[in-house]
Amino acid sequence: EAEKARRVRDVFDSVASRYDLMNDLMSGGMHRLWKRFAIDVARPRPGEAVLDVASGSGDLARLIAEQVGSSGRLVMTDINHEMLAVGRDRLLNRGRVLPTARCDAERLPFGDAAFDLVTVAFGLRNMTHKERALAEMARVLKPGGRLVVLEFSQIAKPLAGAYDRFSFGVLPRLGKWVANDSESYRYLAESIRMHPDQATLKTMMQQAGFASVDFWNLALGAVAVHRGVK
Repeated sequence: EAEKARRVRDVFDSVASRYDLMNDLMSGGMHRLWKRFAIDVARPRPGEAVLDVASGSGDLARLIAEQVGSSGRLVMTDINHEMLAVGRDRLLNRGRVLPTARCDAERLPFGDAAFDLVTVAFGLRNMTHKERALAEMARVLKPGGRLVVLEFSQIAKPLAGAYDRFSFGVLPRLGKWVANDSESYRYLAESIRMHPDQATLKTMMQQAGFASVDFWNLALGAVAVHRGVK
């Protein structure tokens, strides 16, 4: 567990400045469409209080802020200072000043029933105790509140071999070329492989206290969006 926490911190300290560029290269720009689909599933409404966990470079936060408007409240959190600073600064450059908190998703520093919506994009797989993090997200949601998780998942079986070759062969080389860091992208490939598949994550969300849990496969299952209601 200590090794995972250290590696996650080191990975994102290393890649923060090139994170968005690498996402574009790895996904062919598709990650932007996946995030917009997640927002469509989340349906943020004007005036709502929203918590964006593992905000990273702020892509989801920017889209959510546009929808909750000035009457709403959006809080950005991340365990990694470098990533949170990138996301905060990007929003500041767009004229949006949002509250930010560096914190562990397994110990959220917010009261019970504080938010209408919690979102997390490509962050859950990096959390050491996913069950604990999901329980914390349920705790800070109001009754009837929604959790939306966008994450890498299990690709369709006929493509699994080719996907592994891309993940463990191409990604580290790409990381070396663009970010001068092959090891971080080897870790990212490993974290994707170890993350629970679609059905398992659905069960974990139900066990954490969510009802009406649904998921949508994107990119033939390489990515999935899960939504649950407290």
